[in-house]
Amino acid sequence: MTYRRAAIPALVAGLLITLLLWWAGASAQALRLPGTTGVLDARSVTELRRWLVPWSYDPSAGLPSGEPGTGGDADLGTGTRYADLYRTAMQIRFAAVFVFFLAGALLLIRRLPPTQGRTPATLLALWAWGPVAGTLAVTVSAPWLIASGGHGSYRFLPQLAGVAASSGPVVVFAALLTAALTVLVARVTAKGAAPLPRRSVPPRAARLAASTGTAVIALSLVVLSYESVAAWMQTSFGGAGLLSEPGDLLRQWLLLGGWTGPGTTPLGDWLLYRAADVLTLAVVWWALRLLPGLLTRATVPAMTTGAVCATVLGLMAGHVLHTAMDGTLTIWGPVHLFSELGAGVPAALTFGAIAGVAVHVTLRLSGGSDLDKSLR
Repeated sequence: MTYRRAAIPALVAGLLITLLLWWAGASAQALRLPGTTGVLDARSVTELRRWLVPWSYDPSAGLPSGEPGTGGDADLGTGTRYADLYRTAMQIRFAAVFVFFLAGALLLIRRLPPTQGRTPATLLALWAWGPVAGTLAVTVSAPWLIASGGHGSYRFLPQLAGVAASSGPVVVFAALLTAALTVLVARVTAKGAAPLPRRSVPPRAARLAASTGTAVIALSLVVLSYESVAAWMQTSFGGAGLLSEPGDLLRQWLLLGGWTGPGTTPLGDWLLYRAADVLTLAVVWWALRLLPGLLTRATVPAMTTGAVCATVLGLMAGHVLHTAMDGTLTIWGPVHLFSELGAGVPAALTFGAIAGVAVHVTLRLSGGSDLDKSLR
């Protein structure tokens, strides 16, 4: 699909997800109304508030009604002296989510148009790109948000790590609705365009490339996320001033999960919990296996973006399975089932990008001359 045809649905996508997130943030105050806990239980209200607060222009929206500021993360920007900084941070955040989602949607629709049986793949890719755009947006706006708390130089890197992880599940749901509408618009704009048949990728090359990319994801999910390795990463790097205590930030951008050995847990239960990690890797492998054949041209940017989306999809599948198995739904309520959606996206961006490059290189080395032409 040409850029001219892809620009309209991409622009619709950027505007729609920005408006949905603005509306969600503006709705955060509704959770503080008297009687809200009569409709939803208190735990669900607290969880929903956590989802919405990162996109609210009101910095006090995350505090229970009548509770004064505490100086913690929920109190960022509540002081009148720094209210302008908080508003600036939110303006940058919404502008950034528009730009990042627009750029990703433009690339995905151009290289993965919803034609010739690609519609489900386009929908899933656009959906997965939403949390990525949200994470990049909150990270870009983080310095202004941290400064609005009045103590920007204190533990800056740990604060930056916390803000980068705060986009929340609301972006996932906003991205799902956005992706569905964007696909419909893209199908309309694609009418009359030249047919873009799916390419044939040698099965052996596709499996080898998918295995290479999945191995990169497993490096983070299995090796780096092991308790002792994660603890070493947390404590082994030092710094001074604004660059002190980088451990939290490193973990946020390098670890896709966290796990320990069986310990005192029965082996059967431990293996059951690890099934979520297996599901994540299985989704990533399957997506990377299909991706080269779905793309109209398997360029480095397209493969990298597609691999990031595949990693995010795998993480979301694993998180839902893990939450469904851990037995906390009866305690925290049904909202808790989706509370981990959007977690791990910074690391998915890091290792998904590396996996995409690894897949591209593997295809170039093993795909044959016909495939090599489409990879240039």
